[in-house]
Amino acid sequence: MDNRSSTVSLTTSSDGTAIACEQRGAGPALVLVGGALCTAASDAPLAGLLAADFTVYTYDRRGRGGSGDRSPYAVEREIEDLAAVVALAGGEVMVHGMSSGAALALRAAAAGVPVRRLSVYEPPYATGPEARTAHLARTRRLRELLAEGRAGDALAEFLRAVGMPDEALYGLRRLPVWADMEKLAPTLVYDHEVLGDGTVPVDVLASVTDRVLVVDGGASPAPMREAARSVATALPRARHRTLTGQTHEVAPHILAPALAAFLAE
Repeated sequence: MDNRSSTVSLTTSSDGTAIACEQRGAGPALVLVGGALCTAASDAPLAGLLAADFTVYTYDRRGRGGSGDRSPYAVEREIEDLAAVVALAGGEVMVHGMSSGAALALRAAAAGVPVRRLSVYEPPYATGPEARTAHLARTRRLRELLAEGRAGDALAEFLRAVGMPDEALYGLRRLPVWADMEKLAPTLVYDHEVLGDGTVPVDVLASVTDRVLVVDGGASPAPMREAARSVATALPRARHRTLTGQTHEVAPHILAPALAAFLAE
């Protein structure tokens, strides 16, 4: 199969929600779990690089792209979604999670989803003394804005929180891509729910028995790197690696070889 091409399929989660998946490549099965505002299409560049060695599955998390959604939301439903994709891929596969997708992958592994090996990139936990209060306040604010039908304002709130300057946000809101991003805004609450109270879930991570590679970027903000180190410390069988010069927006051609080397061990 051409690494740039993919086959599209649907699987069904435990609550009946349809989850859209893409498959490319050949080799051991690897599932990619995207972060906030990401879809299967967002993960295509990394999937294409890894498809030389793996059968790579990307999917639209619920409420995104070609996947369905049901209310009320619960993190357990997203764990079931990932379990359905893992089952589609053959069961007991390898998993890589990015950002909030990393937090979801870790929670799924802790919940017993059969994962043979796991890698995560910069799960966005906070480690400062006021982290929990700030995270819960931001989650409430997103819920309020979305309940008022202000998806664009909720999206802007999130982007400011992750460091986008107002000048850049002003320009982005005037681009055609803004409308597509705004459609994903309701799922921002899902990402915040996956993170729990926003702090490193030490008790949850202690129950993950799989081998885990925790990766961060050498040019990422210090709190992001500190969170990655804290996650690696809390996991029983973890290895920590820093990719020199990379940020939270890691370059696929830099990340892919590091993942491939670990997953092939």
